[in-house]
Formats: sequence, C-alpha cells, structure tokens
Amino acid sequence: MILIIDDDSAIRSSLSFMLRRAKYEAEAVASPKEAIEFVRANEPDLILMDMNFTLTTSGDEGIYLLKQVKIFYPEVPVILMTAWGSIDLAVKGMQAGAFDFVTKPWNNAALMQRIETALELTGKRRKEQQEEEKAIEKFDRSFIIGNSKELNDILKTVERIAPTNASVLITGESGTGKELIAKALHCNSGRRSHPFVKVNLGGISQSLFESEMFGHKKGAFTDATADRVGRFESAHKGTIFLDEIGELDLSCQVKLLRVLQEQTFEMLGDSRPRKVDIRVVSATNVDLTRMVKEHTFREDLYWRINLINIHLPSLRERVSDIPLLATHFATQMARQNNLPDVEFSADAMQLLTRLPYPGNIRELKNLVERTILISEKSRITAEDFEVQHNINASIADSNKEINTAGMTLEEIEYRTIKETIEKYDGNMSQVATSLGISRPSLYRRLDKYGIKY
Repeated sequence: MILIIDDDSAIRSSLSFMLRRAKYEAEAVASPKEAIEFVRANEPDLILMDMNFTLTTSGDEGIYLLKQVKIFYPEVPVILMTAWGSIDLAVKGMQAGAFDFVTKPWNNAALMQRIETALELTGKRRKEQQEEEKAIEKFDRSFIIGNSKELNDILKTVERIAPTNASVLITGESGTGKELIAKALHCNSGRRSHPFVKVNLGGISQSLFESEMFGHKKGAFTDATADRVGRFESAHKGTIFLDEIGELDLSCQVKLLRVLQEQTFEMLGDSRPRKVDIRVVSATNVDLTRMVKEHTFREDLYWRINLINIHLPSLRERVSDIPLLATHFATQMARQNNLPDVEFSADAMQLLTRLPYPGNIRELKNLVERTILISEKSRITAEDFEVQHNINASIADSNKEINTAGMTLEEIEYRTIKETIEKYDGNMSQVATSLGISRPSLYRRLDKYGIKY
C-alpha cells in the first residue's frame, strides 16, 4: 500500500488515480497530523510526501514529519515531492533519510519508475514483479576475474540491484574495473538486450556537451551539416554509463540533472521534448563529497546519481586476486596473438603479489602482456617481470632526459601534452593540473594539434 501525503486535493486525487490504475493500493491524507495517525495504525510500503503544507512554506514541517515516519518505520522508502525552487529542501530531506525526490510538475512515467525502483529495493514488489524476478537469468560474472572476499561482496551487491532501475555511482581509483561493474549491472538487468552506451565526460568540452549528449538538428550551428543522434537517445531502453562524472563542468551538471530528473531532453535546433527511458550508472575516481563541499559539484546531482554506491577496492586491497588476473591476461594474450601458452614460476607470482600497482588492474595487465611479448618465453620468471617493471617505473624519469634540441616550441608542446595524456590515462583534469593550465586551455590545444580525446 502506498500512502500519499499532500494538502492539495487535486494532487491527492491524481496520484491516487495513477497508482490504482497501475494496480497499487493507495491511501491519501491531507496533513502531517493525519499522516502520523495513519502510520501509527498501518505499515505503508512506500510514502509519497509533499514537503510544504499550508501552515508553513519553510519545509520544517515536512522534515519533522519525515523524521517521525522514520521513527516508526526506518526502512519505509519515502519519495519527496517539491518544486524546482525548493531543491535545497529536497536535499535536506535526502539527508534526513528520504529515498528519492521528484519535482512538481512531475512526469508520470518517471515517477512510476522511481516508485517501482523503491519498492524493488525494499522487497515490497508486487506479485507479478516477483514472478518476473524468478525468470531472470542466473547472475553472469564470467567476464569479471577474481575470487577475493572484497570482490565477492561487491558482486553480491551487483546481483541484488542489477534487476532494478536504481541509479548507481561506482567509485574507486583509476584502473580498478569500474566499467566492468557497470557492464555487469547492465548485462544482468532487464535492459540487457538494449544498448550499453559509455560516455567519457572528462573528454567532452563544455561547448560540445549539448550536441554530444542531446544530439542536434541539421543547421543548429555552423558545422551542423546533418542531424546527429545524441548519447541519451542512443541509450534509450538501455543503460548509459557516465564515466568521469566528476570532470563535468558546473553548467553542464545543471543540464544533466534536468534530463535525469525529467527523463526528457531537447536536441539542439529542435524545441520538441523527447522522452528517454534509461538506467544511469556513473563512475568517478575523485571524491565527490569533497567537491560538493567545495561547491564544484552540485549536491542535488550528487544525490540523484548516488542512490546506490559501489566502491571498488584497489588491487593492493585484493592481492589474492592477482594470480587469477595475471593468468587470465596471459591466456588472453596468447590467444589473441597466436602465441603458445605461458606459465609463471612460483617466484614470478610472489613478485606480482608484492608490487604496489598505482595503476591497479590496468597496470598489472600492461606488465603481464609486455613481459610475455618482450621475453618470448613460455615460462616467465620473477627476473623477467623485474626487468619490465623497472623499465615501466623509469618511464616518467626518462621523459626528462629527452633531447629537445632542434624542436620547435609547438613540437615540444605537442609531445608534452601527448605524453601527459598517456601518463594520466586520459584523465583531462589531471592532465590540465599537471601542465599548469585550465581545462578549456587544454581543450583548445588539443583541437589545435588535432589530438584525439
């Protein structure tokens, strides 16, 4: 049963009608007092609650009511209803324990999706949904290598939330496998037969954001010689993976929030709203909570993308998986390059488990593949790995010794930018910081030299 709390009779009536048409039992009350009395006598599966009542416009009454509800039923999901001008109030509600929030006027389809997600995650699904869940294929983890407790705990979470539409934020150091976890969420969901669209937000400049994400009509701007479908439309019915979301400019964050909130967007050059049905998975290797405090990342967007958080441990925290990963990369390398099978000596495996791996799994893969190719042996020893690891560790220092005599300033700048991009694995924020320039300045140089990003 779903409880509606709102002092507007029209809203109570429309929500009750929508929910009952969707085969949900719905009850509605007009005031906090009635709501408390109802909750004391009944246990709702979900609550839709307005934040402002006729007695006050501050929202204090709504926050107090939310806290009272949570005293009786801490696990009940509460979805707040507020206006765009009261987003700060909704954020306070999320901090006080609300599950989600919607803005008025809401999109019925988007609201129903949030309601269904909340019920799924709290085990209050309807009978038909429970039957559908039984038919979902067994969780597939075949492309994720490892058997450590740390990884298995993560995969249990993935298995539990994959069938839902909950937004997920994946955090962790660069190279820890965030994209693989995002794919696991998609491949084990009901959206598996639809697109999985990856977007590297760190590689999209502010000026290109709308065209890249929303698409454009022919003639929308000078270089728009043909219609272009944006990433959101490409991901319709599937999953969109927003990688490096911490790199997104504040002005672009507002535009992204609008789409995630309303599930609609407009192509450049076309004022017709387009609906989109997507599951959003985001990833970052930066501390978004710190960015929120520093006002470089919007708090309302943070709560929108961070319904479920999955933090990936570094490779240093799951050392027991290193032998499995190394063997997998070696087998993969042999098959892709028509090489004989390779084995590792005991001392080689011991060495691999002792290395620090600041680049995490990506660094381990690089080390294994390079050692196999360079050594040309069927049995790799610790000495083989030591040689290649020392070479890799000295790359940064060797760059300082490059003779730039005879090179123009532009050639030196081009080479420096290219090497810095490789060093930071395409993380444009780190590249700009390392070079001592702003990100817009970096993008102008990338365009100037024709460097792909």
